[in-house]
Amino acid sequence: MSDLIEMTIPAKPDFVGVARLTVSGIASRMGYTFDEIEDIKIAVSEAITNAVNHAYGSSDEGKIRLSYGMFEDKLEITVMDKGKSFDVNKIKQTTGPVNGKPVEQINEGGLGLFLIETLMDKVDISDDAGVVVMMTKYLNRDGVDASVDQYKPAPSQ
Repeated sequence: MSDLIEMTIPAKPDFVGVARLTVSGIASRMGYTFDEIEDIKIAVSEAITNAVNHAYGSSDEGKIRLSYGMFEDKLEITVMDKGKSFDVNKIKQTTGPVNGKPVEQINEGGLGLFLIETLMDKVDISDDAGVVVMMTKYLNRDGVDASVDQYKPAPSQ
């Protein structure tokens, strides 16, 4: 890992913007496109909003730990809380694109895990002690997915 940035924010909605600004600056510095940065910001917002809404209840004592692992080819973002854990598989079964509502009626935090998994390349969730959401976004500087065969010109004679 080339760099690791860690921060702790209060588990309050007011601080979601701080995390969004932080990840935006990091992703921009790493060379992600505007659209990729927007996707990353939404995923981070959803993960933090889930922790704010579900981990600590009405208590103002909660903290959310964030880490941003900056690698040459990817950004790994971890959102951790020590609040109430939940059954990841049960949540995944009940989380879908719309849950029977028109998309226009779903507010921030309403799509949760589905949105995070859609926007990020890899998502791992642990609910052993609190909840840990680890999200990875790969960096494709050339704009072509790494799984696509790259064109290589024939060597000149």
